[in-house]
Amino acid sequence: MVYYKTSEEVELIRQSCLLVSKVLEHVAKTIKPGMKGEVIDKQAEELIRDHGAEPGFKGYRGFPATLCVSANESVVHGIPGNQQFADGDIVSVDCGVFQNGFFGDAAYTFAIGDVSEEILELMRVTRESLYLGIGQAVVGKRLGDIGHAIQENAERKHNYGVVRELVGHGIGKSLHESPEVPNYGRRGTGPMLKDGLVIAIEPMINLGRKEISQLDDGWTVITRDKKASAHFEHTVVVRKGEADILSNHSLVELAVKNNPELKDISEKN
Repeated sequence: MVYYKTSEEVELIRQSCLLVSKVLEHVAKTIKPGMKGEVIDKQAEELIRDHGAEPGFKGYRGFPATLCVSANESVVHGIPGNQQFADGDIVSVDCGVFQNGFFGDAAYTFAIGDVSEEILELMRVTRESLYLGIGQAVVGKRLGDIGHAIQENAERKHNYGVVRELVGHGIGKSLHESPEVPNYGRRGTGPMLKDGLVIAIEPMINLGRKEISQLDDGWTVITRDKKASAHFEHTVVVRKGEADILSNHSLVELAVKNNPELKDISEKN
């Protein structure tokens, strides 16, 4: 069952998404070499609860943390722990919150210190692919158009691996609703996109092959060839002419620019 949201419901989802964006902004301001994932996770939970909301991931199907923190070859669903971030790491941070009856969801990948140009380019292409997918999230297009735009850019144009087993999703009163939103697909296929459909679009793009494995912790997904993976995500609502992006990466990107420990992927070396 696909649930189309009223304008009032969309605004409540936007508020949840903007709180997610505040969390990602805080991470961008504080993350650095030597910091542990469990520290940013604790800070994120405090920030969310201080705003009268609840972590959207903690306890979801048994997930033990507020954030998914996935470094280097980890694709998604990494459990933040006591391992320190190191110079040269890339770290994907995925956050969800539940506020006023609705979920928000977004993710951003951070480059810490001296990250190679090869991996910075992977991050740029993944982010670019996200916005190309969002560009197809308009009334009259089909679901396959979103995945096709992402796959065309990441896989066919840049020869990266597009993860198949993990996909974007509808979102609202539940964290994961119908429809699934793959990052691959054929143009002009799938359900017609209608006004008020709220979806999380989240390309997960691998430097090498598309194949993945799951670690024994039951959560962390890694690339099978152990090459780096990047992940960017927005929650958007389908509208006529142009999608409305409910989450906000602009303050995250500004914080990245102002954190000397991070590499700004908007600027090529």
